[in-house]
Amino acid sequence: MTKLAKTALVLLLLLGAVAAWADDKSGDVKQISEKVDQHYNTLKSMRAQFIETYDGAGMSRSESGVISLKKPGKMHWEYTEPRKKLFISDGKTAWFYVPGEQQARRAPVSKIDDIRSPLRFLLGKTKLQKEFNNLVVAPDAKPVNAGDIILKGSPKGMEDRLSAVVLEVSPQGRIDRIRMEEVDGAVTEFRFTNEVENQPVSDSLFKFTPPPGVELVEATELGN
Repeated sequence: MTKLAKTALVLLLLLGAVAAWADDKSGDVKQISEKVDQHYNTLKSMRAQFIETYDGAGMSRSESGVISLKKPGKMHWEYTEPRKKLFISDGKTAWFYVPGEQQARRAPVSKIDDIRSPLRFLLGKTKLQKEFNNLVVAPDAKPVNAGDIILKGSPKGMEDRLSAVVLEVSPQGRIDRIRMEEVDGAVTEFRFTNEVENQPVSDSLFKFTPPPGVELVEATELGN
């Protein structure tokens, strides 16, 4: 066998192995879901950079910042671009504040209608297949990161708001992207990068104290 033929044979074998691996990944939603469960259920805290995009109601926007999560259900979203704003939750109460404004909003987590709230499951008692109806692998969907797998399902309890949620999952079970498709056609997407796991995080990060002169008002939705 010539050197060229040997090289071609090796390439064919490699391609075959990659194809078989891809088929295996795309064919077992249970295995992928369990890998996600295992990854997040072992986390105590997480910090990552995020990009949030929205397209709907005749408008589009892109924002970015840093998200910090801590069990159980604590979230701290610090938006830095294009303007600063905060969305904070201690698991029971949520606050929303735009620096410079004269009011900050507060609402019980159980009552707010906010697209960010379902992301608390990332640091709850994750059981992905119980969080979604009809969770399937979407092999034709193109991931942002090479090697990731796309899952798609309908989130339970939010059928009146969301028609589908797309999760881009890394081979390690990390969720790199979440795409939320609303029933009215609007789409919100979060991409996460530079994730840091299980670093000490003070509980004070998940409490909000209004700056001097800022009024705290009760609300049923926190907005953007």
